[in-house]
Amino acid sequence: MQYNPILFVCESAMPRIMTPMKSALHSLLFMLLVSLFLGTPVIAGTIEELDNIVAIVNDDVIVRSELDNELNQLVAQLRQKGTRMPSKSVLERQVLERLIIKTLQLAAAQQTGIVVSDDILARALNNIAAENNMSLDVFREALDADGIGFKKFRESIREQIAISRLRERRVIRQIEVSEQELNSYLKKESARLAQRSDYHLYHILIATPEGASPEQLADAKSKVARLLSRIRQGEIDFKEAAVAESDGRQALEGGELGWRNAAQLPALFIDAVASMERGDVSDPIRNSSGFHLVMLQDYKGGERKIVTQTHARHILIRTNEITSDADARNRLGQLKQRIEGGDDFAALSRSHSDDKGSAIKGGDLGWTSPGDFVPKFEEMLKTLEINQISEPFKSQFGWHIVQLLEQREHDNTEAVQKSLARDAIRERKAAEEGELYLRRLRDEAYVDIRLSDS
Repeated sequence: MQYNPILFVCESAMPRIMTPMKSALHSLLFMLLVSLFLGTPVIAGTIEELDNIVAIVNDDVIVRSELDNELNQLVAQLRQKGTRMPSKSVLERQVLERLIIKTLQLAAAQQTGIVVSDDILARALNNIAAENNMSLDVFREALDADGIGFKKFRESIREQIAISRLRERRVIRQIEVSEQELNSYLKKESARLAQRSDYHLYHILIATPEGASPEQLADAKSKVARLLSRIRQGEIDFKEAAVAESDGRQALEGGELGWRNAAQLPALFIDAVASMERGDVSDPIRNSSGFHLVMLQDYKGGERKIVTQTHARHILIRTNEITSDADARNRLGQLKQRIEGGDDFAALSRSHSDDKGSAIKGGDLGWTSPGDFVPKFEEMLKTLEINQISEPFKSQFGWHIVQLLEQREHDNTEAVQKSLARDAIRERKAAEEGELYLRRLRDEAYVDIRLSDS
């Protein structure tokens, strides 16, 4: 619901310190105005129950129905997981904070010019339906049957896409991973990565503000210590504690981070979980976001990554206004016949291939691993025997003939770890920068929480 500035002006114009009579008049005036804009009738001097405002967030408002809807969904999820729930007031505060952050992100996305078109939304919905092995019509019926409602779900997906694009623009694009960072990470963590490959973690964050004072740090440290003591003594379940107390983004999911590859773990968790056993809860871990507790639910052992590599060479003819598909296919057919008749593949590639990067090497593509080529190219390579030359075929780059020269089994563990390490560093930076970005949004916003008045 969009906040109407007229209401804010009317309210803010009233004196802050009022007599009981003025306070009552102010409340009545405010509720009449809300009733006018919400379309709620006022009958015989009594005010019917309104969709009360529970928070003002800059120029937007969050109303009781939004909060209750999110709260009901969360309660259903927690019950399904068997998670013991804290009091309703604690849950309300947590859910309201999540709605505040979502409202701020959607407003920032709009200000940034991010628009999720109906076409983009339709493709996303079709993909979601396909992932559930349903047509879109059947998926719509399933949502309606579950009481979710397709229209509501549709707008929720639009919001998620907008927030994802905001994160991409404001956080992800700013992240760079240097070779020095990569090498340092691998030098420190490669041995551990080989021992345990995947971790299933739960997480609690007791946040501290940016530039926190010594008193704020002391309060947060004391709070996390008390919470850890209660968890280890069995007084409170870790997941319940996360729902009630955590400031992390996964708080309302019981703090569950899910399965993470070891290379994708935040750097500050690695030292702790490497020596932990299943069910262990870490000592408090501090970084710029605050104090963290991590519970190791489960882990899996590491394994070597053996792949079948190929060594091939090709000739590429691109199509354009002059060269049609038929022309390209015919030219490659003639080149294939010449090679089979004794002409040198490398010489013909240097003379005819439009792939200038490989043409100077006689079309040689070197040793490659699965996933290095586009699917059409890899599919063709799989059909060839050693030294066999393919028939002309088309990919997104043009028309090719390719010759398979060699194959080998290769231990690709190091390359895989390097790729995962780069992703892990980016993900760690994205998580840290993302938290800081959301904290700045929250700190710079005008937020008036009115739960006690609702």
